[in-house]
Amino acid sequence: MQLNRPARRATLVMHVCVSVGWLGLTAGLLVLGVAAAGTASAATAEAAYRSMKIFGDWLIVPVSLLSLLSGLVLSLGTHWGLARHRWVYAKFWITLGATAASILALRSHIDDAAAAVAAGEPAGTAATDLVMAPSIATALYLFVTAISVLKPWGLTRRGRRARDTTRSAAVGESGRRRKAASESLAP
Repeated sequence: MQLNRPARRATLVMHVCVSVGWLGLTAGLLVLGVAAAGTASAATAEAAYRSMKIFGDWLIVPVSLLSLLSGLVLSLGTHWGLARHRWVYAKFWITLGATAASILALRSHIDDAAAAVAAGEPAGTAATDLVMAPSIATALYLFVTAISVLKPWGLTRRGRRARDTTRSAAVGESGRRRKAASESLAP
């Protein structure tokens, strides 16, 4: 089922806005994680981890799920398809993995670090995790953005089959029209 033009445009705008927001959220988490891990001040570390917790509690789940859902709607509701082009397929799996990691792992590391510094303890391994995870996520989101723009790698096997079926149907229809036209001209 293809989306009509207004629905496709609205979904595309929503997808781009939410995805860019996810990239910005992750970059913000990275800055806060670096600030918390690199400071000698317990108050600064606590403030950074508490800020990360607010972002984690309020934004990670809706932003990541909206990005995944709107991308899925776009892929299934447009000619790109979910499994027709390698770049769309790659974006889907990367986004699915990033969504799961953000919701299941990143939020728990943020919660652990915020709880530790609130209790007056060092963040421990969570400090390293809260620098590494947003670093990797930011690199992934930049990669996904690049493949969205460049659209590399061509069609999947399924996409080639669908293209060939469409072409053969078009050639068959063209042949039938030529035959009908020549028969109508015949005496």
